[in-house]
Amino acid sequence: MKNKILIIAPHADDEVLGVGGSMARFAAEGAEVYVIIATQGYPPDYSEEVSKIVREQALVANRLLGVKQTQFLPLPAANLDSVPYREINNQLVEAIHNIQPQVLYIPFNGDLHVDHQKIFLSALVAARPNRINTPNRIYAYETLSETNWNAPYLTPNFVPNVFIDISGYLEMKIEAMEIYASQLKPFPHERSQETLKALATLRGSTVGRFAAEAFVLVREII
Repeated sequence: MKNKILIIAPHADDEVLGVGGSMARFAAEGAEVYVIIATQGYPPDYSEEVSKIVREQALVANRLLGVKQTQFLPLPAANLDSVPYREINNQLVEAIHNIQPQVLYIPFNGDLHVDHQKIFLSALVAARPNRINTPNRIYAYETLSETNWNAPYLTPNFVPNVFIDISGYLEMKIEAMEIYASQLKPFPHERSQETLKALATLRGSTVGRFAAEAFVLVREII
């Protein structure tokens, strides 16, 4: 049976920012890679046209990286603090149950964006170890301009202890991010090609590789 890997992204592009190179590597090595994008934009905050464009970009970007399936949940972007906690839990419980991944990647709970914090907590509820076919491994990924913009002395600090070598897949990650034309920004903005490459280089050199993505191991069941 193929290894099933699920990435839960609060918003479209978070999956590429945090796990894009690893997703490409996993798919190339024969794993089934799934992506759940938990929210979408609704008027008046986001126009229907913009939301449609971002979804289309997500499908193209994920297809480039070898993703088997991209699923969109109907939760409201930038408004999860107004959604009952139980509703977010139920959405993720059903999604994870349908896929039954062995490995789960979720946003970091210390991220600045409240949506990221909510998805982290609800993902852990959905992947509780007493559930049937719960993921064996759960990792938290970093998202530029969310993970590192919070105050580390007030919130959990991102201190990675898992590094995935993406030396052969960094350019593919950058290409996937370029598809999110509405989200990619000019340097020195953190969501720029230059900064994505710089972070990958830093994470890679930390462990003696040319490029890497870094994660915090949340739980592992052996």
